[in-house]
Amino acid sequence: MEQQPKYYIVEASLLPEVFLKVAQANRCLQSGEIRTVGEATQKVGLSRSAYYKYKDGIKPLFEAATQSIITFSLMVSDRAGVLSGILSVFARSGANILTINQSIPVNGQAAVTIAARTGGMDRSVEQLMAEIMSISGVARMEILARE
Repeated sequence: MEQQPKYYIVEASLLPEVFLKVAQANRCLQSGEIRTVGEATQKVGLSRSAYYKYKDGIKPLFEAATQSIITFSLMVSDRAGVLSGILSVFARSGANILTINQSIPVNGQAAVTIAARTGGMDRSVEQLMAEIMSISGVARMEILARE
């Protein structure tokens, strides 16, 4: 039976320099700033062999989260269009919404829980959350669970 990979959250200053350089090279390539691995590794001062050894295992936290099912918890105003605006952001990002639960509003606020598969998104989870938080009527948004 194939063993599932294990992941750890480590503060960046504790990581060996090679891991940070791989992350920098990945960012250069993903942004389109640089088009080849050779150029990216040269820019960050890393050997190509070290890059290829670690490239698939090093991802920023929110990028790694895009490969999973994430359950978000929100507190929203009881106003027409707020939930619709939130769902539009999910749709534009490429997230696949699996479930939506909304409580009955109390004092003009409703709790909303949204579970979404985030692997197809064209932005980071952090960017998605920032865009949703900018919607008038969204008071709070946090990650409740990751699978």
